Amino acid sequence: MNILTIDLEDWFHILDHPDTARPDQWMNFESRLERNVERLLTVLENHKVRATWFCLGWIAQHYPQVIKQISLFHDIACHSDVHELVYTQSPEKFKTDTLNVMKRLEDLTGRKMKAYRASGFSITEQSSWAFEILMECGITIDCSVFPASRNHGGFRRFGIARPCRIQINGSYLKEFPLNTVSLFGKDIVFSGGGYFRALPYSFINTKMISTDYVMTYFHPRDFDPEQPMLKQLPLKRKIMSYYGLKSSLPKLDKLLSDHSFVDVEKADKEVVWENTAVVHL
Repeated sequence: MNILTIDLEDWFHILDHPDTARPDQWMNFESRLERNVERLLTVLENHKVRATWFCLGWIAQHYPQVIKQISLFHDIACHSDVHELVYTQSPEKFKTDTLNVMKRLEDLTGRKMKAYRASGFSITEQSSWAFEILMECGITIDCSVFPASRNHGGFRRFGIARPCRIQINGSYLKEFPLNTVSLFGKDIVFSGGGYFRALPYSFINTKMISTDYVMTYFHPRDFDPEQPMLKQLPLKRKIMSYYGLKSSLPKLDKLLSDHSFVDVEKADKEVVWENTAVVHL
């Protein structure tokens, strides 16, 4: 099972950067959202592939036409309201943020929001309280677990890198974590973002063939070589944010030619959930 997902953000939605930390700063930047979304929609249409788009509530507020355009063919899900890291929020603030993005997207699409992905995969062991809040809000599917080390925390001790169920107070939350592979004794992710852009296609293709579960995650900016570059980023983050932009769209095109994909909605129907592992939190 290969799942295709896109985190709907603009190029300036960079986490942990002083110039892009607050929504009131974002209007100071030129948006490249519409042209980058159109580029991705064209590629997906060429391959007749449906993706799940995890959308920011802020984008739904400022670019409702983009959400409506995407929703004509694709699955819409939640990616927080204003792109804050979960572990920097209080449980109360996180719940408000989640309810806000759900309402914005439901009002635009007329669909009940069921799936969620945290900004920066920022549900960590210390902020695992977020899973219970997601369930309280009516979310039934989460895609926030990054079961390896990561700049924004990660959840290395989660222990499972395939579909599973999180049990909380006798109820279950379906979880589609990112998949990992071992490289030089370290668990890494290859199927999205800067990892996808940086790694050779031959490596990605080999890993895709050898595993029966892949969760991808892309952003419109991953395919925009003309986007501005934010200053004062550490070298590692510059590499992860900008390396491979010129070759990423042809790489995605080849990936979609070589492999079949489903969205989260269809994946949910294909998984036999009662046979999946249970994570107790």
